[in-house]
Amino acid sequence: SALPGKYFLENLKNVANDGSFPMFRGIINSVVVSSCSAALCTYFSSLTAYGLYAYDFKMKKAAFTFIMAILVMPTQVTAMGFLKLVTKMGMYDSLLPLIIPSIASPAVFYFMYSYLQSSLPLSLVEAARIDGSGEFRTFNSIVLPIMKPTYISVGILETMWIWNDFLLPYLVLDLNKYKTISIAIQYMKGSY
Repeated sequence: SALPGKYFLENLKNVANDGSFPMFRGIINSVVVSSCSAALCTYFSSLTAYGLYAYDFKMKKAAFTFIMAILVMPTQVTAMGFLKLVTKMGMYDSLLPLIIPSIASPAVFYFMYSYLQSSLPLSLVEAARIDGSGEFRTFNSIVLPIMKPTYISVGILETMWIWNDFLLPYLVLDLNKYKTISIAIQYMKGSY
């Protein structure tokens, strides 16, 4: 049935009053982390893709290869180094280590780069430069509207990836007030 059953409110009250973990706080934390990460990731990945697509410079191929090499490296390989870095920087047990690294997402960069190759003619960018538009103005007023479809799809995918992430929140967060919903579900599974 699509409608909630007669025990819905009682079950909701039991989850809300469960002393082992504040479930609604976990939902709020997950919403904050996933929405901030998705917004930062889509903007900065598209900015990076635009930079590599629209400019010719010496190390362009090397930069692209480096980003693609990072793409194939799993998170588990760099997790301990990341944890040491977060601890040294004094950001352990806060939401910042979950939000800031999402700025550099090689998968989203590649998706944006591929879309730019197929839909943005460089003559449009050159015409904006000739008309006196600055680079950020060109990017924000010409390139971003062209990339709206990718922003929507990548935003949805990035939100789902961050929402479902378990490893990094598990490593970085210790206090209950900062834990995300994926950790809350794990605690609930373990308590029963």
